Amino acid sequence: MPIQETIENGVATVEMSKPPVNAFDISDAYSLADLLDSYRRNMNVRVVILCAAGRGFCAGVDIKEIESFSGNQGILEANRSCFEAFRAVYECSVPVIAAVQGHCLGSGIGLVGNADLVLASGDATFGLPEVDNGALGAATHLMRLVPAQRARWMLYSCETATAAELYSYGSVINVVAVDELRSCARDLALKIAEKDIATIRAAKESLNGIDPIDVRHSYRFEQGFTYELNLLGIGEEARRSFLGDKGRDGDEEA
Repeated sequence: MPIQETIENGVATVEMSKPPVNAFDISDAYSLADLLDSYRRNMNVRVVILCAAGRGFCAGVDIKEIESFSGNQGILEANRSCFEAFRAVYECSVPVIAAVQGHCLGSGIGLVGNADLVLASGDATFGLPEVDNGALGAATHLMRLVPAQRARWMLYSCETATAAELYSYGSVINVVAVDELRSCARDLALKIAEKDIATIRAAKESLNGIDPIDVRHSYRFEQGFTYELNLLGIGEEARRSFLGDKGRDGDEEA
């Protein structure tokens, strides 16, 4: 998933692009983490827009890539790299605005749930298909987007939620037309970029400091169960079934 960066007027636009569905592979996750971490030293950046090209924001991890490793190495590397990417969004020294269109699944929830603000197009849907894929993870981040009982149902059932639903909870700041998503995200970003940079960075750090949930430890706890399911063979079986249903040239998502 090539990651493109542009910086203009204090706004860093970080675009993820990996057709056809923006499946997240291991190197993508590490690259995103490195880029977001670099803004701690780049005082030209006052706010970040995290967005994606194509018909959806993110379809999850690349299951084909996980299966290409021997033993448990694939799931271990996917766990580590996703942890780093999600952490980097949360710990980015400036606010991160996620601009979401189409599907936002699995790893997409981890990214969006750790963002400071979420803007979505009307066609955006959010969900965790992990149970169907013999894995767990990112419920930590889903519960930052929807109420706890709704999150439980979404995890158990693999049911998705609409942008309009998340807007009703206040976790999506606005729902706009898909062709207006980038410009509306930029309008939000410029309002933040106008503020004193030292104060905005302090505000981001202070908000993280008073967060009632330690998202890093919470997510690592979840990942332990993903590994357990893999050791039991449940994860491997689910991934092979998924790839068999999709075909070797089909979409990847988890």
